[in-house]
Amino acid sequence: MDNLVNIKDETGEFLLHLPDGRVIDTKGWNGWEWTHGVGLFGMWRYFEQTGDRMALDIIKGWFADRLCEGTPTKNINTVAPFITLAYLHEYEPNPANIPYLETWCDWLLAADGLPKTEDGGFQHIVYNDVNPGEMWDDTLMMSVLPLAKIGVLLGRPHYIEEAKRQFLVHIKYLFDKKTGLWFHGWNFNGRHNFAEALWARGNCWVTIAIPEIIEILDLQPGDAFRTFLIDTLEAQVRTLRETQDDSGLWHTLVMDPSSYLEASATAGFAYGILKAVRKGYLPREYEETGLRAIKGVMDNISDDGELEQVSFGTAMGDTLQFYKDIELTSMPYGQSLAICALGEYLRTYI
Repeated sequence: MDNLVNIKDETGEFLLHLPDGRVIDTKGWNGWEWTHGVGLFGMWRYFEQTGDRMALDIIKGWFADRLCEGTPTKNINTVAPFITLAYLHEYEPNPANIPYLETWCDWLLAADGLPKTEDGGFQHIVYNDVNPGEMWDDTLMMSVLPLAKIGVLLGRPHYIEEAKRQFLVHIKYLFDKKTGLWFHGWNFNGRHNFAEALWARGNCWVTIAIPEIIEILDLQPGDAFRTFLIDTLEAQVRTLRETQDDSGLWHTLVMDPSSYLEASATAGFAYGILKAVRKGYLPREYEETGLRAIKGVMDNISDDGELEQVSFGTAMGDTLQFYKDIELTSMPYGQSLAICALGEYLRTYI
């Protein structure tokens, strides 16, 4: 946790400069991006399991500081922190949270809010690009899970139904029928999957998101949506088992062993696989794959607690080489995904 909140950009190369003059610190802890949303999620899962008050204080402090500053521009990635605010509100109800939770979810659904692609998909708008006609697999983690959780928390069935719809439409366009893995994105302008990249961290969001939404919605055995999601997850994990490196890690392009090994995706895979096995969504035969991934994660944690071999935030690539060229650097989501993975491991195996 110390490394998560104390990561700093010493060079300035990881600052996001926007046309209006704003600067978003994607690496440091005091910004508001998907990187912080994933960081908060990992700390919440750790607090939920351990009761560690330091983790809770960090979460509460982040929201107090950011909300005092004012919420940022609405986009797919800036929704990400709200899943943790929803869990926090469930734990410590505060009426002041509700307008934020409602406003951002209403924006996701409104006709004059987040633009939609064909078939009603969430268009993957980010700070510096509206990405017209594009759907990315990251969206399920960054916006759809918060929508589902807030729908359950506030009793908004239309939030829940929209979250379910988004899973289905993203599966329709991003699922690779040959491998069971997921393409990073789909573009209705030209109707293609860009470079057809089976990118590891994009895939790990799916491995996390499917068990999470089944749990959030409390989908019971026999529910058709649950069965469809589990079949989709197992198709992915079957290929992950076949492509896992001897180190326990996966390559940043899962099917391309010439691409570098990447630890944040591995941590996400470990968390999702072990959680799915624990919850009975996946057969026990996949447990060994998750445990090997845990070993790979631990082997890449430095003496001072930093997860190494983490790739920087990755936009949509038009070539496979684009993904191979993404720089490795410390990032808050690397720490967070390691916390998620190791927390899930501790829950069952220690």
